Order: sequence, then C-alpha cells, then structure tokens
Amino acid sequence: MKNTSRLALGTLSLAVSAALWLPLGAAAQNIAVVNGKPVPKERAEALMNQVVRQGQPVTPDLERQVKDEVVMREIFMQEAERRGLAQSQNYKQQMELARQAILIRELFADFQKKNPVTDAEVQAEYDKFKASAGGKEYRARHILVEKEDEAKKLIAQLKGGAKFEDLAKKNSKDPGSAANGGDLDWATPDSYVPEFSQAMVGLQKGQITDAPVKSQFGYHVIKLEDVREVKLPALDEVKPQIQQSLAQQKLAKFRDQLRDSAKTDYKFQQ
Repeated sequence: MKNTSRLALGTLSLAVSAALWLPLGAAAQNIAVVNGKPVPKERAEALMNQVVRQGQPVTPDLERQVKDEVVMREIFMQEAERRGLAQSQNYKQQMELARQAILIRELFADFQKKNPVTDAEVQAEYDKFKASAGGKEYRARHILVEKEDEAKKLIAQLKGGAKFEDLAKKNSKDPGSAANGGDLDWATPDSYVPEFSQAMVGLQKGQITDAPVKSQFGYHVIKLEDVREVKLPALDEVKPQIQQSLAQQKLAKFRDQLRDSAKTDYKFQQ
C-alpha cells in the first residue's frame, strides 16, 4: 500500500514538473485544458469578434461568458465525438451546408471589400433622387364612402357648415385616416391613385371637391389643407441609406453575373 502511494505521488510530481516546464507562450495560447486537450485562445477571440459584430459592447462580464461558452463547447464536442456522432450522415450533411454558407458569405464579403460604394456614386444617386422628388407636396383630407349618393350628401352637409373632421371620423371607410379626421398628411401627388391626385391638385387651399371623386376604393370627398415645395433631407442625413442601397444593388448585380456566366443545364425561375 505504501509503495502504491509513493508511485502515485511520484507520477503527480512528474506531471506538475512537466507543466511547470511548458513554455510560457504555449500556456498563454490556451484558455483551458479539457480532458487533456487544450482549448486555444483563438476560439474565444473568434467568438468574441462574432458577438461584437452583432452590436454587443465588450465588457469583462461578456469576456467571461465567451470563455465559459468556448470551454463548454469543447466539453460537448468531446462527448459528441466519443459517441461517434461526427461520423453520422446527418452531421456530414449539416457540415457541408455550413461550409457552403460560410464560403459564400466570405465570397460576398470579399466582393464588397473590393468594390466599395464611392462618394461619387452616392452623390449621383442623391442627385437622381432630388430630380425625381422635386415639385410640390400636398396635405389633404378625405372622406371615403361606398356610394356616390353618400358622398353627395356629405358635400351638401359641408356646404351647410358641417366640420370636415367630424364627418370624416363618423363616415369615412378609410381606417388609416378616419380617426384623424381624414388627414392624409404630406404627400406628393404620385402617392395617390390618378383620379384622386387629379382632383386634389386642382383645388385651392381650404377648398373641397364640388362632386364626389370615384376611384377603385369608392367615392372620395377631398379637402386640400395646404401646399408646399417638397422638402428634401440633406445628403449627410440619407448617406448611410444610399450607401446601403447601392451596396445591395452592386451585390445583386454580381450574383446575377455569376449565375448568367455559369455553364449549367438548370433553368432558374425568372
């Protein structure tokens, strides 16, 4: 019994000595050893980078959680491998799908890195937006009903002194504006169906349509509240949105070019 104890103590002493003689650099590269297998620090750093990219601020608590997660993953992985799950067909299929997704993501990231959106492209897109959005915008109210006779009665009541907002709240079938007294807020004429727009732009401020305006939605009674020149945001205010939109357009074009240049007998849906 004494000999056995001495042997155990000797083995332990050798193990401790070996650990003490490991190069400091090698020890620093690992955050833990699980069942004799080291867990490299790079795993925690990679996971931390992934979390940070999702918007999480780096804190001591987060760093601790990431290390815990990496070590737990190593424990789970060893158990899965011990059970032979790495050889299962389902695992191999999932790994192949993950490999494809990661490689494709890297391809698109590489393209965007090498084809950034330039300030000149942003300016050109903004100028195009300004040209198309120029003109006037209108603030109108309306009352939407199903029948022409209903609209005519409402116009008669308005001419008799009834308040437009009150009649809209009581009678309008438009759920988006009825509760606000028929208010449609500021909008350009092309925001509405042609029949509505044509009648609206023909009104003077404060004027109400003399006759019901028919559209695909029913019959409208329209009141023009005000008119103003379109107010456009400054370039700096919309630059991030423009950059994102242009980047998506470039990426979509790149995807289409790869698809169209590939030699395949597969027919894609258009």
